[in-house]
Formats: sequence, C-alpha cells, structure tokens
Amino acid sequence: MPSATTNDITATSAEDPRTGLEVPLTNGTNGTNGRKRNGSSTWHVGTGHAHERSGSASASNCSADSFHRDMMYGQNSADLWNQPLPGPLYGDHQEEAGGPRSRAYARIGTYGDDPKSTKYPRLSNSLELMRPAYDCVVIGSGYGGGVAASRMARAGRSVCLLERGKERWPGEYPSKTCDAMEQVHYSGEFAPSWAPKKIVNGGDPTGMYHLIFGNGQNAVVCNGLGGTSLMNANVYLEADDRTLQQEAWPREIRDNPGCLKDYYKRAESVLEPEEYPEDWPKLPKLEMLERQAKCLNMSDNFRRVKQTTRFKNGPNSCGVEMSPSALTGQDATGVNDGSKNTTLVTYVADAWNWGADIFCESEVRYITQAPDQEGYIIYFAWHGRNRGHFKANLHGDLMWVRAKKAVFLGAGAIGTTEILLRSKDMGLKLSEKVGQNMSGNGDIWGFGYNTDTEVNAIGKPFPSPYHPIGPCITGIIDNREGHENPLDGYVIEEGTMPGVLAPFLQAMLEFLPGSVDPADAGLIGNVKSKLARIGSAFLGPYYRKGAIERTQVYLIMSHDSNQAYLTLKDDKPVLEFIGVGRSEHVRQLNGVLAKATKAVGGTWVQNPFYALMGQQQVTVHPIGGACMANDGTGNTGVTNHRGEVFTGSDNEVHDGLIVTDAAVIPTALGANPFATITALAERSVDLYAAKHGLEIDFETKNGTLNLFGPPQHNHHDIHHRPQPSKYDAKELLDETQESASISSAKNTITMASRLNDTGFGFTEVMSGFIHRDSNLKRDNIETYELAARTAKSLSETARFFLSVQSFDLRSIIHDPHHRAMLTGTFVCPTIPGSPFMVRRGEFNLFLLDRKAPGTRNLTYDFDMHGINGKKLHFHGYKVVDSSVALSVTHFWKSTSTLYVTITEPVSPEDRGCKDADECGLLGEVVAKGMMHIQPKDFLSEVMTLTPTGSNIFKKVKSASNFLTFFTRKSLSLLLAPLTPLQYPSQTYSGFVNNTPPTTSYKITASDNVVTTLHMWEPTNDKIEAKNLLMIPGASVDHQIFALPTIRYNAVNYFRRAGYRVFVPVHRIGMLMVAQNDWTTFDVRLDFQACLKKIRQEFPGPHKDEPEATYTIAHCMGSVALSAGLLDGTIPAKWIKGISCSQVFMNPIWNTINMLKIWGMPIPLDTIYRLVGGDWLSFSTGKNDSKLQRGLNELLRLLPVARREICNNASCHRVTMALGRCWNHHNLNEATHRQIDRFFGGITMTLMHMLMKQGYDGHVMGNAPLFEQLDTDANVRRLKGIPILLFVGGDNAVLSPESTERTYDVLTTAFGTGDDASGVQYRRRVVPGYGHLDCWMGRNAWKDVYPFVREEIDRVVRGPEYRFQEPLDKFKRLVDSGKLLY
Repeated sequence: MPSATTNDITATSAEDPRTGLEVPLTNGTNGTNGRKRNGSSTWHVGTGHAHERSGSASASNCSADSFHRDMMYGQNSADLWNQPLPGPLYGDHQEEAGGPRSRAYARIGTYGDDPKSTKYPRLSNSLELMRPAYDCVVIGSGYGGGVAASRMARAGRSVCLLERGKERWPGEYPSKTCDAMEQVHYSGEFAPSWAPKKIVNGGDPTGMYHLIFGNGQNAVVCNGLGGTSLMNANVYLEADDRTLQQEAWPREIRDNPGCLKDYYKRAESVLEPEEYPEDWPKLPKLEMLERQAKCLNMSDNFRRVKQTTRFKNGPNSCGVEMSPSALTGQDATGVNDGSKNTTLVTYVADAWNWGADIFCESEVRYITQAPDQEGYIIYFAWHGRNRGHFKANLHGDLMWVRAKKAVFLGAGAIGTTEILLRSKDMGLKLSEKVGQNMSGNGDIWGFGYNTDTEVNAIGKPFPSPYHPIGPCITGIIDNREGHENPLDGYVIEEGTMPGVLAPFLQAMLEFLPGSVDPADAGLIGNVKSKLARIGSAFLGPYYRKGAIERTQVYLIMSHDSNQAYLTLKDDKPVLEFIGVGRSEHVRQLNGVLAKATKAVGGTWVQNPFYALMGQQQVTVHPIGGACMANDGTGNTGVTNHRGEVFTGSDNEVHDGLIVTDAAVIPTALGANPFATITALAERSVDLYAAKHGLEIDFETKNGTLNLFGPPQHNHHDIHHRPQPSKYDAKELLDETQESASISSAKNTITMASRLNDTGFGFTEVMSGFIHRDSNLKRDNIETYELAARTAKSLSETARFFLSVQSFDLRSIIHDPHHRAMLTGTFVCPTIPGSPFMVRRGEFNLFLLDRKAPGTRNLTYDFDMHGINGKKLHFHGYKVVDSSVALSVTHFWKSTSTLYVTITEPVSPEDRGCKDADECGLLGEVVAKGMMHIQPKDFLSEVMTLTPTGSNIFKKVKSASNFLTFFTRKSLSLLLAPLTPLQYPSQTYSGFVNNTPPTTSYKITASDNVVTTLHMWEPTNDKIEAKNLLMIPGASVDHQIFALPTIRYNAVNYFRRAGYRVFVPVHRIGMLMVAQNDWTTFDVRLDFQACLKKIRQEFPGPHKDEPEATYTIAHCMGSVALSAGLLDGTIPAKWIKGISCSQVFMNPIWNTINMLKIWGMPIPLDTIYRLVGGDWLSFSTGKNDSKLQRGLNELLRLLPVARREICNNASCHRVTMALGRCWNHHNLNEATHRQIDRFFGGITMTLMHMLMKQGYDGHVMGNAPLFEQLDTDANVRRLKGIPILLFVGGDNAVLSPESTERTYDVLTTAFGTGDDASGVQYRRRVVPGYGHLDCWMGRNAWKDVYPFVREEIDRVVRGPEYRFQEPLDKFKRLVDSGKLLY
C-alpha cells in the first residue's frame, strides 16, 4: 500500500458495495490552497489508493474505479487538487459548503435558536405602524423597488416601501402542489383561440404566483417581499451593446451604452453573482446542454452563466446570513435553502437596516398629486386582516400614504403600467404612450422530453445530496453576437421544473399537441423510450430511468416586436400582445430547440400554453409599458432617460415621480433582464440624488444583520433629519406626536410577539350620513338623529372600512378598557380632506360607559389624516344599554348603530384628560351623524374574524377566549334582568368632585331634635353674596346637591353665581334620628331652626332686619316647607322666594305609586311592617337576612320600561318604596353604582303618611287627624312669595298634576302677580327628566340649574340683573367640551 500524500481531501459521493447506499464524500482541499470542509470525513489520497482512517469508510470504497473523480468534477481531478480555490477571499465566518448539502440543509426550518420552534424574520411592519407621510414612497420590492428603497434610505430620506405580496423567507415557500395552488392568483383576459374572451380574476390576490392572461401572450410574475426575484432563475446577464444602441433607446444611452457599466458593477457588488463552481458536483442537465451546443455547432457559445445563487456560507454583501445551495432546482417556486441572493436579502434588507418602513399586502392602485401641499398621494388597497371579504370596499375605500418628495415605481412592468394607466384615468397628467410598446422579452420555453440520458431537471424539496439537481439555470448558449441584425440574437438556457408541477408534467408532455418525436430512433430506441414513459407513469416523475427524469427544460430569450399594450377593462389590466415574437423568428428558434432535442434522442414539446391557448406564448420577463422616450419627450415614451415621468407629450416631467423597473425598457433585451433592470434603477436613483443634492452612503457596510432585532439606522428621528430648519413648529410637533404614537404601538406589538401572546381581529364596514355643522355640540341621541336626517336630505354620505386587531387578547378581555387597535379609512366627501387614513386608532369592546348606568359602549376613537394634510378626530360609540334586555332586535340595533362626532384635533395630553367622562368628544365640533352596519356587511365581517397565535392550538384557544368573552358580555346585557344583582360596593369610585362644606352647624329644633346644617361660602367674589337655602327630600342628605360623582353639581353652580349655600340634613333624611317615626309635618321645625340660624349668622346689610332667604325645596322637603308656611310655623317674611322641585303643597302620586295604595287589599306599608319591621333600609348586601335578600330578588319583577331596567339592588329598593326616582340615562355610572351612599331609609310611619298625602293630594298634619293644611286661610299666608314650580316630564314618583294643582291654587288666590314681568308664579316641565335626576343628573348643570338660577336672580337681585360667568375651572370645563354630554 503506497504511503499517503500530504494532501487531505474529502470525497463527494460513492456507493458502498456492501450496502448499495451512497456514502457521504465531498470534494475539498486543505493546507495552502484552501480550507477543509466542516462536517466531512477526511481522506489521505495517494496515486489512486488511500489509507483507511479510524472510524471512516473502507478505503476500498474510495478507489479510483469507485470514486470516478473525473466524472464527478468534469475535469481531471488530479489537476484540480493542485489549483487554488476560485473566487474572492472569504469574509467574516464565510466558508465553503462543507460537502453535499444533506436533506437537513434543503429547507430552513427556523431562523431561531430553538430548532423546535418555527421562527422567521419579519422586516415588514404591521400597517398600524405606517406614518401619514414619508420623504419617499417606493412601490414594489423587486430589483427596481429594492434599489430605490436601499439608496434613498442610505441618502437619509424617510422611506416607505409598499409591496402587494406577503413577506416570506426561505423555508416558507411552497414545496407541495396543494400549497402552491393556494398561492396562485390569476387575472386578465382569458382568450384561448377555441373559446370566447372572458375577463377573469381569482385566487389569492396576494398569492406568490400571479398568472396574467392576455391576447397573444401571457405572463407569470411574483408577488411577495422581494418581487419576482423570489422565483426567477437567478441568471445575471448584462445586455449587449448592440441591443442598447437600438433606435428605441434614449440618446443618452444608445450613444453611450457603456454608461451602464458602472451601474452593472454596482449591482454586481450587491447581488454577488457567480458561476456554478467547477469543483461542485456535475449536473446532468448542464452536461446535456453542453452536448447539445456541440451538436448545434455552438460550443464556443456555451458557458456557465453568472447567477445570484450562493455557494458558500456566511453573510452576503448586505449582512444577511446565507447558506450554500442545496441544489434543489426549486428556484421557480422559491428556494427554501437560503442560498438565493434575492432582493429580499440584499437591497430590501439593506433598506430595512437603514430605516425604511416596509409594508406588505399593499396593492397600489393609483397616484395623484397631493392637494394643497407638495408631493404625491399613493392610494393602495390593503389586503391584510381578511379585508378581501369586503369585495366592494377593498378597491373602493382605498388607503393612502403621502410621498413628500418622490415616488419610485418598481411594481414590475405590468404592475407599474397598470398603476400609471389608472392614475391617468384619475387625473394625473401623463403621456399618451402609457401602456404601449410592451414586450415579452422574446421568451420561449419548451421541453426535450424523454431524451437518451438522465437529465435530472425536476426540482425536489429534499433532493439526494448525491444526486443533485442544481440551481435552475447554470449554463447558457449565448448566441447574441455575430448576427447582421442584432434582433436575431438569442440565448438558450437549460432549466428545471419545480417539484409542484411534477405530478402534471408527464400528462402535459404526452398528450398536448405539437410535439415532434425523433424520426430515426430505431426499434431499440423506441422500446427504450416506451419503457421510460411507462416507468415514469407507474413509478412517478422521479423514477431515475423514467421519461420525466430524462427531460431537458429550455428557456430562450430573444427579441420580439414590442407590439404589445396594456389596457384597463372594467378596471382590470388586460394584456394585448398583438405581435408576439416576429413569428418567423419564433419558428426558427423553435426549430433550433427541436434540432437540439433530436440530437439527444428526445421529443420536442413546445410550452403547454402554446398548445392549450392556441399558439400563445408565456413570458416570465414582461418589459415596457412606461418606456423611456428616444427623443426626450412624451411624444415617444412615458419617461425620460432618468426614469422621470412626463406630464404630457413635451419634455416636462413630474418632479419626483420615477419609474425604476422593467417598464422603462423600450425593447426586448435578448437576455435575462434583471441585471439591466437593476443597473437602470441604480442609474435613475443616482441621477435623482444628484439632481436634488443628496449623498448616498455607499461606503458604510452593514455588519452581520440581526434580523430579529432593530435596524441599525433610523431616519424618523426629526432631530437627525437633513435640513431640520425646513420643519416648522407644527410639523415638528406632528412628527413628534406621530413618533410617540408609533413607538407605543410598536411596543405593544413587540411585547405581544415576545410573550408569544394570542390575539384576535376582524374587519368592519359601516355607512351612514354625517352632517357638517359646528353648532351640533350636544352629545345626545336626538342631536345625532337630527344630524343624520339633515345629512341624508343633503346626500352627505359617510363610510368607514376599519380593521380591528388585538395583538394581546388579554388586553381586550381583562383590561377594563378592552382595547384593540384600529386601522383603515374613513370617507365623507362633504368634509375637506376625505378620504381619511386611520392608523393606531383605539377600539373598546363593551367599555363601561361612565355617563350612563348599566351601559356598555363599543367605541371607535382615532385621529385621522386627510389628503390635504389636515388632521381631524373621530369619536363614535354604539350604546348597548338596558333597552336591549330580552330583545335580540334591540340588541342588533344597538350594536349596529354608531353615533359619530368629528372634531378638530386636540393635543394628546388634552385627549387623555382625567377631568372628563368622554375625552374623545373634546375639540371644536366639525360634524355629527349616525352610521350603521348593513346585514350583508355583517356577514362579510363574520368571515374576517381571525385568531392569531404561534400554532393551531393557540389560535383555537384565542378564538375560544374571545368568543366566550363576547358572548358573556352580550348575554349579560341581553339577559340583564336575569343576571346577578349588583350590591353596594365597599370602595369609593368615581368621586370626581368632592365638595366639602365650608362650615357645618348642629341645629336644635324647638322639640330638641338635633339635625345638621351645612354651609358653603360663594366662590365668586365679584358678586354680592346672598343666602340660599336648599332643602333635600326624604331619605337623602346634602349630597343630592353636592353630589361628588358628577363634575359640576348644584352647590358648585350656585356658589359661583354668588350664593352662600345652606343645605339642612333634616330628621327624615340620612340621620340616625330618621328611624324615630318622624314625618314631613315634624320636619318644619328643623327648617324653622335652620332659618333662624341663617338669619342670625348672616343677616345681610341690615342686622336689625335680616334679609329674607330664597329657598329651593325638593320633594318631601318641599312638602315639609309648605307645612311650616301654611300653619305659620315659618313666617312668610323669612322667605324671599321658593323654587319647588317636583311638588309643593299638593303631593299626588304617579300611577304606579297609586297602585301600591289602592291596588292592594292591604297597604304595602302594613305588609312590610308585619314582615320586615318599621324600618326599610335602601342599602342592602349579600350578607343581608334571607328576608331582605328574598325581597331583593322579588324586586327584579317591578314593572319598568325596558330602558329603565337595571340590576342594582339599592335602586330596586328605592323604586319599590318611593317610585322610580330618575331616568337612568340621566345618571352616570358612578352615581347609580353607589346610590346606596346617597340614600338612607324610611320608616313605615313616614311611608304611611306619604301614601296618604299622595293619595288625597294635600299636605297634612300628623296622625291621627291628618289635618289638611292647604286651606284657603292657610294659603293666604303665602301671599307675596314668588314661587317657581317645576317637575320632570318623566317623573315616576309624583304626578305632574302636583304642581298643576298648586299653580292653580296660587293663581286663583293671588292672580298672576304684579311684578315687572307680570308673572309671579311660574311652572315649568323639564323634558327628559324624572325626579331626583333634576339635581343628580350629569347634565342638570345645563338643563335644570340655569332656569332655577335665573328665577333666583330675578327675585333676589332684580329683573335687570344679568349673570356673568366667572373664569374658573367650571367655565374651562364647559368651554373645553368636557361637560358637553
């Protein structure tokens, strides 16, 4: 055995004769000429023999006979070992492949550290993070768009990149037929020769594979972040000079085709194309093409072609970690091994790293000039959040973003041309040449079916590393030179068919017409051919000796006639290729391929489209449609040599509107076009930068990118933007606020992602009518209905198309605000700036309404940006209150009706106020109205319900949790009367207006009963202080006037009007003495003592004759006051005037309370006295006695209107004893929730007297006589006292007749009065109010207090007096809109 040499090698593959299995052998060197590969067995090779190393395969398996080195590497292997490794020096941790790429390397399972998790980078942002404007907007992410995004980001511009498709990384591309079919989108005019033409549009509009039908020729392009680079064949081939010198090219290029050389080099430095290495495994398809070149006498034209496939480990030019090719042949559907230098991992990744914002699923529709500001508005349809279910709205209610400086169109020849055509229809001035002079780049493809040797050209997701397929294209027959007419030049390339088409391939090749069988195969050849076909048919397409594995795939690029054009039919792009390829030239090229196929014993089969569609070709390289003009005017093209778009037929251009993709190429290139597209894009962007004085940073190299971390550069920081002096204060503020908003949203999204949270989302469309009127300030249903009626009569329509997304389901379920994020559009043509963009809005699901008890709102609150650069605020809410109880119809109406207010924007600090119950309504009102969900839109909305999560189990859990929450909340409102009772809270909440008295006095009445008198000094020192006594009713205390749960109570109101307010807490109020069987007749003694104290402490200017005191008296406090005046206990001269709330001396119960008296065989007070004792407390609790808890449950059955249903136990008890004391919608949640804190109880003695007084309609003395006090003689004591009587229009305690009868008695006794106004006695009904809500209502400050104050001012200060409001906190609250409910 000869000794080993000093050279170490690792072998590529060999078959172990003991097992028949391939053993891992790889080619490699070590020492001075290269590196030893990782993960490979190392062998010492001598002259044909080798020593066996410990633990390695037998040396006999590596003999010269079994190794076949010359067959493996295509040259003498002994010479190869002594050659240095080709290619550039390696960078950081770059290494060669390390041997054949095993199955594990063929598909990236995750980019994360944990191999059990599926984790891929995401450079694109959620659309929620989009800004309203950027310096530059780039449309498309292929070669043209990628170049523009990268270079503008490196120039310091803020960049927004919009891509129609989704973001997918190697490992996510379809490899199975069923998966690939889900990614197909087809559109255009289906026009086979054997059927009538038909406009078609189907499949996933963001699907990866877009098949575009046309007349004469069809096209296949790719949607996805990275554009068509994700599925092209990687061939980097520069255009030849003779092509660039054709007349169709602009003079600046045709006279100097070398002007692109530097830009080709720039593109090459990024994309790093290289030839398939000589020392890699030989590829049968490449060898066959070389053999065919010899047969065609074109050996000199055959070579390995540069491609953007990587053959080594390590980061690429832009810092993205790459892997060597696993030679799967899957390029046409997406390579999953991470070896392809697509724009995703080069230009786009570079743009991201330099601060560009990337948004996917964004289909740009058209561009307009920005109104009232510089730049352009780019309208796009966002396909995210399942918005496609709203087919009528997806392309009707478009989203938009503004480009302040430039728009770069890189959506591909068809995409860019479609956008320009639609933009032209929408009013953008363009050349008439838009859509013309399109080309299929002379693409022809076909098959050499069932040749005489193995080709191995069918891609596999996981090929054998010892039977590699290779990259899609590795060899070329370059026949562009040597023709008198450059248009006769062409290239022939071998290729692969992706595995997803393998199941159909044999059927297509066998049965489609137009195939050419070999004529002289002979008997044996025919038998072999038949056996090969049978083998593929029965053993599958990957049978090594079958016909499919012996099929060569051809692709020709040549020159066609550029006689195609693109039009829009029914707003859909339609290709019209009327001059497909110079038909004679096409026949010649088909003949060349037929001859090449015959030379290898195969059957020539033209492409399936050619046969199926009636001699139509299909191209993967559409070009033109927005061609560069050859004379520098719009008369011959759409753009100038810079790519700038003409405004018409002359040389004027739209500044900053630039085409950077294949649409500008005016002729077929006769070569794979992406190298030229990239070079032209580099040139256009470079010229734009020079024109506008921008410096692109080409020198700074990216480090190895952490694709899961933040980018290394950020151009959104306003303090680091170029020329900050150009930003005025408002723009600076807007940018700062926008950045803060985005940062907050990004943190929410990022945190949810890091915690692996589940989420939920849906999309909603609502439409209606909104009236623009700044006077519509009130926040009540009547105002909204009025606005909607007015808007409908004026055809002021409105619509929004919003996506709701909760990134963290816990926030929408457990957070009290039940928040989610809103994104979409709002359209209302009557409001300047429409359509409006909505980003990062707030949606609240069943948010507790602090303005109304027992109410849950679905709120929509967001700032929205108009195309005119102005911002408005939208606040809408759906009210789900007790009116929906037990009624599905009412529930639908409530959840489908939105009350909308649009206001001028206010600062985030003001919008986030804590001194208002509805901060969304702040700001100057612009418009109001109502919107509704239509039934058909609701069905679409249901289809958009989408859970999110890292796996199917989490998604199911997310959907279950959300639907459970929604159902529970819905049923709690729908079945409100049956839900658990709400008992008093142990904690104080909603006490927003603590109003402590200035002084409190203990008052002793003539019968020695001690009560309390609270006093508040006036807060308005500009007005002379006057005394005002405010008397509460039974079972309550001073808090009904100094209510801490509303922001503006009665005491606040009258103090700022200059009144010194006194409120007694009398013996039938909330005091311990109240349980001692006192009555309203007894209370008159408390009032007498209180008036004495007031006259003593605050007599006024004349101490000898103290001033009379004006008095406000409510309910039974008013009845008690009348008793004291009528029987003379309280001298009439002590009273300046009275405002009687609900009643005075003629209490008459309302119907329901009357039923409690005469509708029962035994009075209710008698029943309760027998069962529950003498005292009825209005407060209760879960630990109350069984009797009281039973009573609480029984009180659920009290007959009340649907809108007055509640489940508050204390509220029920008050209603049972006294009647319903309020319209629920007038109270806020805090008041109603804690109503027990403002009510004490009542004795059955008092109850009996109240029932008797209310039944008889007279104020009375005590039992047993119950003497009527409102006799004519007693009434005469009231002479000279001005009296205002007012009652709530919906009073359910006392009948409005109570005040009517008193008014009649007074006017009959004294006439209408002889004061200056001619009216001394007044009566007023307050619409929409009940009983106590006239004082405790959240809006009483503007509905009740003012007319009471006006009467007091008239009486106390004179009819000429006019109140001037002080500039205090309450004035500011009112002016700011924080109290406008």
